[in-house]
Amino acid sequence: MSLRPTVDFLLYDWLGVEGLNQRTRFADHTRETFDAVFDTCERIAREKFAPFNRIVDVEEPRFDGEKVILPQATQVAQRAYAESGMLSAAQDYEVGGMQLPYTIEAAANAFFACASVSIGTGMLTTGNANLLMVHGTALQKEVFSRNEFAGRWSGTMCLSEPQAGSSLSDVATRAVPDGEGFEAEPLGARYRLSGNKMWISAGEHELTENIIHLVLAKIPGPDGKLVAGTRGISLFIVPKKMVNVAGELTGERNDVALAGLNHKLGWRGTVNTLLNFGEGKYPVGGRSGAVGYLVGKPGEGLRCMFHMMNEARIGVGIAATMLGLAGYYASLDYAKNRPQGRALAAGGKDASQPQVRIIEHADIKRMLLAQKSYGEGALALELYCARLVDEQHTGSPEAADEARLLLEVLTPIAKSWPSEWCLEANSLAIQIHGGYGYTRDFPVEQYWRDNRLNMIHEGTHGIQAMDLLGRKVLMENGRGMQLLGARMMATVQRANQVSELAPHAQALAKALQDVGVATQAAWSTGNPSDALANAVPYMQAFGHTVLAWIWLEVALAASTAQAASASPENVGRLRAARYFYHYELPKIGAWLQVVAQRDPTCASMPEDAF
Repeated sequence: MSLRPTVDFLLYDWLGVEGLNQRTRFADHTRETFDAVFDTCERIAREKFAPFNRIVDVEEPRFDGEKVILPQATQVAQRAYAESGMLSAAQDYEVGGMQLPYTIEAAANAFFACASVSIGTGMLTTGNANLLMVHGTALQKEVFSRNEFAGRWSGTMCLSEPQAGSSLSDVATRAVPDGEGFEAEPLGARYRLSGNKMWISAGEHELTENIIHLVLAKIPGPDGKLVAGTRGISLFIVPKKMVNVAGELTGERNDVALAGLNHKLGWRGTVNTLLNFGEGKYPVGGRSGAVGYLVGKPGEGLRCMFHMMNEARIGVGIAATMLGLAGYYASLDYAKNRPQGRALAAGGKDASQPQVRIIEHADIKRMLLAQKSYGEGALALELYCARLVDEQHTGSPEAADEARLLLEVLTPIAKSWPSEWCLEANSLAIQIHGGYGYTRDFPVEQYWRDNRLNMIHEGTHGIQAMDLLGRKVLMENGRGMQLLGARMMATVQRANQVSELAPHAQALAKALQDVGVATQAAWSTGNPSDALANAVPYMQAFGHTVLAWIWLEVALAASTAQAASASPENVGRLRAARYFYHYELPKIGAWLQVVAQRDPTCASMPEDAF
């Protein structure tokens, strides 16, 4: 089964992305341009990524004492990706970009994630370069971003530390001024960094000429002590190999050393590292300390880094979504071809009758519909968020501000909902395969292993939940929540005019009201501990409500298209929406109950009672 018809429907029939071509930035493009990009990416994904998904899972990265060894397929695939121009797809022509809408870039990257998320593409490199385009100096953009966009260099983000994990306020990596005149360095104020970073994807390899690390570190105060909390965190460019102002390698290695490789459950094709900065293994100028160039102002590192983190969270959502859809496509194919059991008749099963394919069993259809509703619904959500990014960057001031606020509220859902429910889709794909699904003879077990990471990286599930309930729904006096509610109710009004969809519209309106009541009840004491004790159930209910809205939007588009020209694809979309409203949306009642009651069961559990 091909992903392309779903992408085309969501982009052109639902989101109307062709309308973006009316904007000055995208005026050179047409649907033919967009389709050509998809054709290219689909071909590269099919030829260079998909055939090697199992190889990179089995042949894990290894360190030979000098360098990290990866399968040749990884080098070939990532070179093909870089040569396609996708690293700078949404960037200006002046920096070698194509000035494509971000919506098109996100949709194009979905093909690669579906083919092999483990090989990876350039999400971190693009995010790294994009951050510098916003917060870097003119020379930092020219030297670092341009080379990353060209695929000559790659990029990372270095946040976590062994003792800190997700608690960035406990970052202990230090950055001290690198001698006299450190502030006058042309590449940025020059510091020496020392410390340890962990969980660094693509932190060491030979795939590109250089690796550009973006590192969070603290500059000591006048007393030599690090500032507590996040206020003292600054951001630094730390290249693996030293470079000059012309973007040329100087031949000197920076003091960044590989401390070890993490051996993971999934995503085994992507190198994941522990890095030591400033341990003295590669002294620069005869002195230890990794050379780093300040990005932005001292103490504003976290604000800069969030530019990359938020972008990465949408990327994680797309990765989780495509793994869910990959499992769905595999289990659908298996169900259509696997004979087992017999049809039920009035007198029971007739053993003399031939076996039926398992797709004819109601429970198999239930599991397939669940996967379809999770995967295609999540893809619609991610593309909707990508469309908001374009609106934020190219819309009118009022539309851009609305898009900004909607993205604030929706980003935790865009990251977390596919991470949870497309993982469940992968579990159902294994179930449909039966015992075979639990073996490596079929790809569905790898999809599950690869997807299990997505609830953890770029902000764990719990962190996303606390961000949503503790900050996003409250920010600017709840205006983002009000904007989202208004969009949902506009959809409800439209769907009420379609007899088949009117019951769904009423269910969505009720769900939205229930979420609002639970939100107020959670915060009724004004005590964050009371409200956030059940932040994850809140996020689950909020996410299911958002997906119900997305599915109603998609169903409206499908019903219009179906009326114009009947097709099995649109029947499938309408049935998936129906499944979500009948089987999934009712779940929010249990989640919201503990939120509204500020249920203390979990928070008050004594440690010794475990």
